[in-house]
Amino acid sequence: MTESFNATSTTDQVLDGFDLTGKRVLVTGVSAGLGVETARTLLAHGAQVIGTARDLAKAEAATALIRTEAAGTAALELEELDLASLRSVRACAERISDAGKPFDLIVANAGIMGVPLSHTEDGFELHFGTNYLGHFVFVNRLAPLMRPGARLITLSSAGHRFADVDLEDPNFEHTPYDPFMAYGRSKTADSLFAVAFDHRHRNRGVRAAAVHPGGIQTELARYTNPAVLQGMIDTINAELAAQGKPPYTWKTIPQGAATTVWAGIVASADDIGGRYCEDCHVSPVVTAQTVSMVSEGVRPYAIDPERAEALWARSEELVNEAFPA
Repeated sequence: MTESFNATSTTDQVLDGFDLTGKRVLVTGVSAGLGVETARTLLAHGAQVIGTARDLAKAEAATALIRTEAAGTAALELEELDLASLRSVRACAERISDAGKPFDLIVANAGIMGVPLSHTEDGFELHFGTNYLGHFVFVNRLAPLMRPGARLITLSSAGHRFADVDLEDPNFEHTPYDPFMAYGRSKTADSLFAVAFDHRHRNRGVRAAAVHPGGIQTELARYTNPAVLQGMIDTINAELAAQGKPPYTWKTIPQGAATTVWAGIVASADDIGGRYCEDCHVSPVVTAQTVSMVSEGVRPYAIDPERAEALWARSEELVNEAFPA
């Protein structure tokens, strides 16, 4: 196994000594937060990066500095991609595919959290459609460009503990809507996507893993009532105090993106393939009915191979497109 890192490790610490010259990487969601930091550190180590964003003007402003810093050694190209529109997803994938250039890493980073009941252009519940289904179609259409040794990293979350996927009612047509349940379903789906993708592509040397970046103050929480968020932090702090531990501290953005680049570049492919990772290591499976809000671990349903296959089949039905092994 590679050098040991932890929750406080940063992207630059994880990639220290790595020369990524000649590597091509795609990162979705480079208009803010983790996406920008992921692109920055990969560029700083020599990788060529394709970044996607729904709002290109915002992405251009957010990445102006890192593009300047990387000038002459690496390049960041931007592509318009609205994951809430399969029309946009397919158009972007077609543009990239037409260029015919291979990838060494794809990071399905973009996402939303805690939005009121809303739907994508195609009628899917917004979390499920944006965080998962958009990436499902986008990545699968680009999979032929992933060369042997390449990896897919999907951004999951400890929020997967809020809910398993619901294959019968993915759009909350019969289930009372709760934004955190919807977010949890989508993050479970992102984890299961990595499991199924890894199973399908490992024989050709392409692996996949899901990553929980940790708690970071980014734009992701912009739809969440600050009082609700503070209530969650208060509950966590009460739990920590009962254990004699110090109060909860947010990760910095470079700490939050560290597990992504650790799993995507540094860790052994056999160690992370088909797994769920956090704090720069593979997470333990937690089966207890009551799980601490501050403990590590992944729920069994989020990495279950049979569940992953069932979700894959249902997803193909929903998007009316097949992606055979």
